[in-house]
Amino acid sequence: MNLSSVSQNLLLALFGTLSITLGVASSTTAAQFSDTPLFKEVNSYETKINGDFADVYFPVTEPQKNTETFPIALFLQGALVDKSNYSKFASIVTSYGFIVVVPNHFNQNFVPPGFPQGFYSEEEEVNQVIDYIKSEKSNYNSPIHEIIDIDKLVLLGHSYGGIVGLNAIEGNCIYPYCIGEFTRPQELVGGAFYGSDFNQLGIFEQTPPINNDGIPIALLAGTLDGLASFNGIKTTYEQLQTPPKYLLGIIGANHYSITNTNNPFPIPDSTIPSIDQNVGIETIARWSSLFLKATVLNDQNALNYVYNLEYPLDINVNVISQLRYVPEPNSILSLLCFSTFGTTLWLWRKINCVTKGNKFSRPKSLAIILRNRLKFKFFFF
Repeated sequence: MNLSSVSQNLLLALFGTLSITLGVASSTTAAQFSDTPLFKEVNSYETKINGDFADVYFPVTEPQKNTETFPIALFLQGALVDKSNYSKFASIVTSYGFIVVVPNHFNQNFVPPGFPQGFYSEEEEVNQVIDYIKSEKSNYNSPIHEIIDIDKLVLLGHSYGGIVGLNAIEGNCIYPYCIGEFTRPQELVGGAFYGSDFNQLGIFEQTPPINNDGIPIALLAGTLDGLASFNGIKTTYEQLQTPPKYLLGIIGANHYSITNTNNPFPIPDSTIPSIDQNVGIETIARWSSLFLKATVLNDQNALNYVYNLEYPLDINVNVISQLRYVPEPNSILSLLCFSTFGTTLWLWRKINCVTKGNKFSRPKSLAIILRNRLKFKFFFF
């Protein structure tokens, strides 16, 4: 092996180490992953949670697999939108392996000026649903008592409900989303929210930092949303302080592309969506589900789908994302120097130990290294 070859291999070691420092190697099983639901059949029942009527959706499992358990997903409704308008969305999320709870929360503490009293989500729903689910776990007459994972709760939300969810993840109690006190429960491990601008009510002079404490958050936004602007939701994404975080734009969707019908009474979005209503619902539900499976349930295949380039991007979406925390430049340089020294030393010894018939084989292309190693990616609109 000549000096030129040695130099090339050392250079490859340097770049390979850099890519390892910033990311994780891609999965070889990615090509076999399907983004279709895991369960063909979903069932539901109506109950009461702390006085509020609620729908509970759960996957129908095969008898031999009835020991499988599923995390709880609490859906926080948009202002004044009845729970029945989210049945399609909730059913699709459930089919990916969640138990979805959708309450009609009647709020007696907050009525916006000019609006009727009615359904406005509150942070107290989080602890109320956790208490309810724990009671269902010990209720042998409940259809879900055998399949509940009581240790994991994720939040889903629409519009006003998503803002409530962001505050709950942050652990703050800010009026009108919360009255009194709120402590984030340890079971709360992730969230995905559609059409939710953290400063949508204009209660802050500018959108403040959101201290999500490493809890994964996906924000989904319709590019034609006339009630919560895409730029406002993008600013909310930028103010999330720690990854994993995700911003998904649904092309042609308006504020109500998540509900069964467009513009359910009483707060209409005058912008007409260009995406079919059912396509919009499926797109929002699928990406919300796979993001949570990837980041909360550590599903490696879902992670590859959501964050990697191995899959062609859904034609209905665009993405900005961050998977891992990137250290400060000084920390990166120190780690890189240390890692590069070790890798280079290993490679030099490898080269010096080459014997006839046992040649060192380097990757075919530096581009392949960078493509396969980088797990921290940005896709811009």
